Amino acid sequence: MDEGARQILAALEEAGKEGYIVGGCVRDLAMGKVPHDWDITTSARPEEMLSIAALRGWKAVDGGGRRFGTVIIVLGGENYEVTTFRSEKYGSDAHRPSEVSFAKTLKEDLMRRDFTVNAMAMDRSGRLYDEFGGLSDIERKRLRTVGDAGERFSEDALRLFRACRFVAQLDFMADRSLVEGMESAFPRVSGLSLERVRQEMDRLLVSKHAARGMDLLVRSGLARCSCRIKEKGGYTQVPILPELSHLVGLPQQKEFHKYDAWYHTLAVLEAVSPELLLRWAALLHDVAKGMPGIRAIRKGRLTDYGHDKKGAEMARDILTRYRRSPAFTEEVVWLVENHMRFHFFANSPEADAEKWVRQLARDHIFSSSEAMAESFLHLKDLCKADIIGCGRPLSATEGHEAFGHYMAELSRRMPVTSKELHYPKDVPAILAPHVAEGMNNLLFRVQNGDLDNTEEALHEAALRFAKRHRD
Repeated sequence: MDEGARQILAALEEAGKEGYIVGGCVRDLAMGKVPHDWDITTSARPEEMLSIAALRGWKAVDGGGRRFGTVIIVLGGENYEVTTFRSEKYGSDAHRPSEVSFAKTLKEDLMRRDFTVNAMAMDRSGRLYDEFGGLSDIERKRLRTVGDAGERFSEDALRLFRACRFVAQLDFMADRSLVEGMESAFPRVSGLSLERVRQEMDRLLVSKHAARGMDLLVRSGLARCSCRIKEKGGYTQVPILPELSHLVGLPQQKEFHKYDAWYHTLAVLEAVSPELLLRWAALLHDVAKGMPGIRAIRKGRLTDYGHDKKGAEMARDILTRYRRSPAFTEEVVWLVENHMRFHFFANSPEADAEKWVRQLARDHIFSSSEAMAESFLHLKDLCKADIIGCGRPLSATEGHEAFGHYMAELSRRMPVTSKELHYPKDVPAILAPHVAEGMNNLLFRVQNGDLDNTEEALHEAALRFAKRHRD
């Protein structure tokens, strides 16, 4: 147990109060993990906890004591949330309790929690208090609610998303009772804020086993629900991810794919590194497969020509409604739009890769050559995961790995802006008063392959440009 938490529990005991570490830290200890946060529950009221802290010279902050019973104690530079035993009642709000009252016993406090694995407590001696079978569920790798699942989810609809996140983070299976209890709470999702849902989605997507969580989100029907965002004085409904539902069971050409479109998506999601940008790209890279105008049968084969372009449009719509930054959105869109092109170039020695890089530089898609190089490395990682998601071994991605680094190196040598031209200091003076036009001319010629990006070549080209404009 953490030393700071141990000191707080000892102080509570000396004051004649009960004190326990509780929730995620106990779960982590039971799973052999090192907890990141230490939460404490106690029979002491907030004002009593503040007095106990003051007697020991500890810094303590009222963390909403009157309403939530929480005091934050700072020890050794770490924050410890100490909360009085409490019970909660829920009303019209989809996430927050309408009434919080102090409870008399530890069991009452544990009863209000979401999942059995989060409803365990431990005293200073290491004794475990497990009223609802959390330890057994950990051993079985099972996520189960405390009490009736429908009631728990209806109390706080954000728990639906937390369930998806926890199966992803813990690599657990959702208990059948949990899955069956989800749908009754779906109407409450419309009252959740986009910000809260987005936070849970992000944490889910960067989890090691994100595929488990996304599968629960989609198959349960939660992805077809909508949350909301407040804007212009009112609320706007924001669909979660209904675009993914049609992928479930969608067949693919077995010659190229081992799985249906949804299992393939999950396999790609699992294979790519847990970086939010790449996880979003993996989730959406085939989102347009099976769509009208995309799915066809050609020469007896299932095809989805154009799914990369259509998928990019859908990805932009999804990430825009999620209020993602333009830079993040456009990077994901670019990855989705170009994943099939990367496959083609990597598998076609005759394809002109340098021409692709030159075109990208001229199109001003990237802010710098290094940004373009990084995007190609991301694209390489996505496409490698795409291959693995087709049921092929890691060894099948070696060509893509090499090609990705080749494209990154080409990108680093290709200037995207005039700032990346290697011209001598006197070039701007030579080009004056047509500096901007001259620089753009030099940049275009370098990007086009007509001019080397060297001091000597750029100096001579600048002199010729200036002479033409004088004449």
